[in-house]
Amino acid sequence: MASTDTETDARAADEETMDRLRDAVREQLTALGEDPDREGLLKTPDRVAKSLRALTAGYRKDVEAVINDALFTVDYSEMVIVKDIDFYSLCEHHILPFFGRCHIAYIPQGKVIGLSKLPRIVEMFSRRLQVQERLTSQIAEIIDSTISPLGVAVVAEGTHLCMAMRGVEKQNSRAITSAMHGLFRSDARTRMEFLNLLRLGGDGAMSSAVLRRHDEGDGD
Repeated sequence: MASTDTETDARAADEETMDRLRDAVREQLTALGEDPDREGLLKTPDRVAKSLRALTAGYRKDVEAVINDALFTVDYSEMVIVKDIDFYSLCEHHILPFFGRCHIAYIPQGKVIGLSKLPRIVEMFSRRLQVQERLTSQIAEIIDSTISPLGVAVVAEGTHLCMAMRGVEKQNSRAITSAMHGLFRSDARTRMEFLNLLRLGGDGAMSSAVLRRHDEGDGD
């Protein structure tokens, strides 16, 4: 019975949130000089409310549920890399999308994490109001704290619509952020190996830029 009551309370809270979002969207439409009751906008508040809930679903997820015990003891101490993980997020400054690719590497120390869980971790943190710098750091930190590897490296490349659609209006610019922990930060050869492996299947300029940044001592 307690479980049923909890589920009922959760549904009621979710519907209340949706109502508040719908009302907020209607208010925004009116403030913009639109008529929220005209045919083309009648269902817009509901659509936007559902969209925002989906795009911020990361707030309602926790790491333990995402990983779901997919941690394994393995006698393996070489680099593990998952490249080109797509991400979509919302810039917290303008609530406009930014999106791109994330590359993750770690060196196990007795434990590995299921490969499919790395994209899920990226999604959990990207489906929130974010800045790319924090997103990159959060991904690295949660992997580091979960499996205590010898090192973790995360590089993210993002296109920001707040730069492309407004402000400086530079449509072809990309932001590149990195977080290096453990051996990736302290050992230049390990860092070089990771960035060279990224360069094999991606943008050499991106890898070189990150390499220069960390060799100059400006690492996260």
